[in-house]
Amino acid sequence: MTGNNADTTRVQPSEAKLNPGDEAPRGTPGTGEDLCPDCHGRGRIGDAPCPTCAGRGTIIRGVGGA
Repeated sequence: MTGNNADTTRVQPSEAKLNPGDEAPRGTPGTGEDLCPDCHGRGRIGDAPCPTCAGRGTIIRGVGGA
């Protein structure tokens, strides 16, 4: 069987833009999305985009650990 079954929706960590609240670029192994602790997932604080998550409502955090 030939072809590329790679997940093309992931951004390569070296190409990803970090928001101030991110611990790592999106798509980094061992990380996942979490609600932004400042806007609580709303993406806004008052009338402005949340500066921590850049208006996304989520941040990237390290997951798990032994």
